[in-house]
Amino acid sequence: MSQPTPAARLATPPPGTRAPEMTIATMRDHAGGLVWSALLLIAVAGATGFFYGNLPAPFADWMLIAAAVVLVVAGVILPYLVWLSRSYTITTRRVISRHGLLSRSRSELSHARGYTVATRRSASQRMRGTGTLTLSDGMEGRIELRDVAHPLLVSEVLADQVELNQILAHRDSQGIPTPS
Repeated sequence: MSQPTPAARLATPPPGTRAPEMTIATMRDHAGGLVWSALLLIAVAGATGFFYGNLPAPFADWMLIAAAVVLVVAGVILPYLVWLSRSYTITTRRVISRHGLLSRSRSELSHARGYTVATRRSASQRMRGTGTLTLSDGMEGRIELRDVAHPLLVSEVLADQVELNQILAHRDSQGIPTPS
């Protein structure tokens, strides 16, 4: 029987010891949802530039600026902050979902416990190359990764991590020594 390579010995920790948790990927929702915000920003900037100084008598330029600021805050900045507030992290031990602007929520599922991965792709998601992954452990744990780029690749990575973590957990529970 051949000896494992030094890289193979580093890949699997010795029985009874935990490997350091490493980040595999950090993702956000696809930024395609911000297209309307970008178009709104361009329209508001154009309209403000066109109408500034050319408003009819009962209106003042400050009213135009105030309306433009309200539109930009509600239609551009707020959607961007909502997009920025949602992130997904896949590590070698778990999947972590964080979201929320004012109150933050965090959910996580352990690879070692196992979970199912369901992929859903609408027509617009297929055109953008994105999809929604739903991870469920069959009990109360459920995480939805929305508009993830390359959803099939991400689901394969998740399946590989579940399999690897379950193999390591089984090996550690059996006390199987690694060849040295």
